[in-house]
Amino acid sequence: MEFSTKVGRPETLKTDAVVVGVHANGELSATAKALDTAAGGAIRAAIKSGDMTGKRGSTLLLRGLAGIASPRVLLVGLGGKDDFNEKAFAEAVRTGVKSLSAKNIALAAADWKVKGRDLEWQARSAVIAARETAFRTDELKSKRDADGSGAEQITLLLGKREAAAERAVRQGTAVANGMELTKRLGNLPGNICTPSYLAEQARALAREWKLGLEVLEGKQLEALKMGSFLSVAKGSAQPPRLIVLKYSGSKKDAKKDRGPVVLVGKGITFDSGGISIKPGAAMDEMKFDMCGAASVLGTMRALAELRLKLNVVGVVAACENMPSSTAVKPGDIVTSMSGQTIEILNTDAEGRLILCDALTYSERFKPAAVIDIATLTGACVVALGNVNSGLFSNNEKLAAQVLAASREATDPTWRMPLDDDYQEQLKSNFADMANIGTPGNAGAVTAACFLSRFTKAYPWAHLDIAGTAWKSGPAKGATGRPVALLAQLLIERAD
Repeated sequence: MEFSTKVGRPETLKTDAVVVGVHANGELSATAKALDTAAGGAIRAAIKSGDMTGKRGSTLLLRGLAGIASPRVLLVGLGGKDDFNEKAFAEAVRTGVKSLSAKNIALAAADWKVKGRDLEWQARSAVIAARETAFRTDELKSKRDADGSGAEQITLLLGKREAAAERAVRQGTAVANGMELTKRLGNLPGNICTPSYLAEQARALAREWKLGLEVLEGKQLEALKMGSFLSVAKGSAQPPRLIVLKYSGSKKDAKKDRGPVVLVGKGITFDSGGISIKPGAAMDEMKFDMCGAASVLGTMRALAELRLKLNVVGVVAACENMPSSTAVKPGDIVTSMSGQTIEILNTDAEGRLILCDALTYSERFKPAAVIDIATLTGACVVALGNVNSGLFSNNEKLAAQVLAASREATDPTWRMPLDDDYQEQLKSNFADMANIGTPGNAGAVTAACFLSRFTKAYPWAHLDIAGTAWKSGPAKGATGRPVALLAQLLIERAD
């Protein structure tokens, strides 16, 4: 699906279909008004007859309108004007694109006004939403599904030529490409998407986009004394991998010794819980426990396509968490790369055990900031559901930047506490710390507190995406979040 922008009279466009908006009170968008005038009032007549109510999600296809070059005009209901928000905008774009069996579509979403949002946001968001209709989950099916958009070319109609909108289309395309990679990797089953497979995907990414790459294996991880990371991998036949991708977009920063932004992704390619085994219900969804890693790879792809002028390192800690005779046991004590010892009270709190060594490893890059992304705790799902990702940070400036980027990208986060008082729960009689706090008591916070003990050397933010990385039920599948947030943050830092 390719995207472009165009300025001109919509009635003269020679395309398969033009998509315009209608509000619930019958008010037409600017492009719909222009088409209605050219067609001698045919659109208003359809509204007056009751064929189009403007209700959110409704559509009406008009064919062969006199005075309009396009053979089809699709009216999309936008709902109430006062209630037309970011979510309604994305829904209207998806509805308009998916309702047509057309290869070339002119999309007039630039005049669907959302309060507080500018044309740049509209253009970027329209591209991302439209691309969602083309994403398929039938990669491993013997027969492809019939759903999904067949659009090949989408032209975003503009009232006037604006460089910001054209830039936003490029940004939206890159972000959508990154999200698509993230979703694809997240949806793959654990028997295919292993730590080695993630490493191969990183190699392919490095070749295509000329990124630096290093993949560390067992002996190298042992030499680095990553005892915490390796303890999680002990129960699996799949060997662990530490994947390091480097994007060098700013020679200027490198000369001035400005450190890169480091993105650290949790890559548990399947999480059984280990000896502290999970209940069987919905355990298949534990293939999604590597969505943090997938989001790092997706973000690296997006920023490489955008050629952002900054330096970024992506670090992915990948392994399986399985029960076996060699698996780590509750009560075992391991030594992390930092030298701190950890009493493992629950082997299902494994994400923090692999991340802590990856966070320590990140110190060698002298980073300007480190952000880890992890499907870390069920407690975060209880706290925030599937709307907001949980944000924890030891740095006010970085936290403010992440929050601002999340709002701009419509990929929301919510700041959570990181008070020292919560650290008390991690006390151990036998090691420097335990890997869990008091069961049922602020689990997302104590997990972040655990990670904070390994991030004293740099500004750090932690995104708990356990509630936002995938959906369950009939719409089961990876969401691609928070690639949009991370890409927006990097765009803003580069600017």
